Amino acid sequence: MYAIALIAGKQYKVSVGDVVRVDRLDGEIGQEVEFPVLMTAKDGEIVAGTPVVKDVVVKAKIQSHTLGNKIIVFKYKAKKNERKKQGHRQAYTNIVIESIG
Repeated sequence: MYAIALIAGKQYKVSVGDVVRVDRLDGEIGQEVEFPVLMTAKDGEIVAGTPVVKDVVVKAKIQSHTLGNKIIVFKYKAKKNERKKQGHRQAYTNIVIESIG
């Protein structure tokens, strides 16, 4: 069984037991969170929602908060002595899918 869940504005295909890295969520480590389901499939039967499947949610537990790799952003204008260098590290949350239903 799997489901397409709407997590932090993006769609993820999840199954029970999966560890999914999503954009940073508000919440503490160990806290349980719920997400709406857009589509679910079980034993070849597919149920699509309009826009969400009623009475079906994905329950997950926050495992950790992490940062992604640093990305260097370098902008410059030729012949103008204009340069700007900055770095960025995206914040992520790892969640463990506990149940779908």
